[in-house]
Amino acid sequence: MEPPTSSRLNSRKRRKDGSGPNGATELDGIPPKMSRRSLGLREPAPFSDEVEIDYSKPYIRVTYEEAMRGTPLDRPVRVYADGIFDLFHSGHARALMQAKNLFPNTYLIVGVCSDELTHNFKGFTVMNENERYDAVQHCRYVDEVVRNAPWTLTPEFLAEHRIDFVAHDDIPYSSAGSDDVYKHIKEAGMFAPTQRTEGISTSDIITRIVRDYDVYARRNLQRGYTAKELNVSFINEKKYHLQERVDKVKKRVKDVEEKSKEFVQKVEEKSIDLIQKWEEKSREFIGNFLEMFGPEGALKHMLKEGKGRMLQAISPKQSPSSSPTHDRSPSPSFRWPFSTKTPPSSPANRSRNESSVTYDISEDEED
Repeated sequence: MEPPTSSRLNSRKRRKDGSGPNGATELDGIPPKMSRRSLGLREPAPFSDEVEIDYSKPYIRVTYEEAMRGTPLDRPVRVYADGIFDLFHSGHARALMQAKNLFPNTYLIVGVCSDELTHNFKGFTVMNENERYDAVQHCRYVDEVVRNAPWTLTPEFLAEHRIDFVAHDDIPYSSAGSDDVYKHIKEAGMFAPTQRTEGISTSDIITRIVRDYDVYARRNLQRGYTAKELNVSFINEKKYHLQERVDKVKKRVKDVEEKSKEFVQKVEEKSIDLIQKWEEKSREFIGNFLEMFGPEGALKHMLKEGKGRMLQAISPKQSPSSSPTHDRSPSPSFRWPFSTKTPPSSPANRSRNESSVTYDISEDEED
């Protein structure tokens, strides 16, 4: 029997810079939208010691071909996946999702190692075993959880839990003095490889916390944790408090600076508005002034019209040129206002008027 290849798996490999909804990439494929309804289970997965197994029926493993064709509903393919599952994250969930979708009818059993085994073979964990058990219990793809799972799978353990296939990533897992703890599972044809999710792991999360330790320590001190609970020395505690105060002062200065910028911006906007209004009013005033007092303004036309009317009123009327000429009595001569000289006379009447007496325009001036 040939083990399933990675190309046959319903895996969703994600890159660090995954783009798309919920971190999906082009390799994932975006599934069609489904109606709004509850798709998950309402209860956490039970522990293996809480599940009753009917041992009266003989345990006969199914082959890979039988599993791929699909088994009866009362005989699902029992797939086992184990791990530490510290700081349970999306990479763990995706691995379990792949294991759940290996075959059309799959019953997924997940083994979680205890603190004692983990600390001996791998190292210290952030979450204790009970927290890790509970985290795996609440994964939607898990049907059953095995507490205190063995570090190396034995034939007795596989037979006890009636396991058909073991799911794990295909990278050799060296531990407990072995180059690959799943080597005998692969040789037995019971190994079903899954793919790791790149860009997320428990080690990556711990690295972030260690890198930004001061930030998280200051945050938890601010939230009420004591220095003893955080294993922070007296000097570091005072240093964190001082840094917190400095950051608050910086924030206040930044807020004042932003408010000052907003105020200056508002003043500039108002001043620009006032300048625009002043320019509009000044143009209107200059236009009205030129319309009134300019070279072609209304005042000039009024003065011209008044001067014409005044000249028309004080100038004598001339007789028509077509009327017959006859001797007329000499008319009183016209004298310009504020002048003692008489206006010049025409050549025809110059000789006749030389001997005549100059008369004033009005009686008032004679008086």
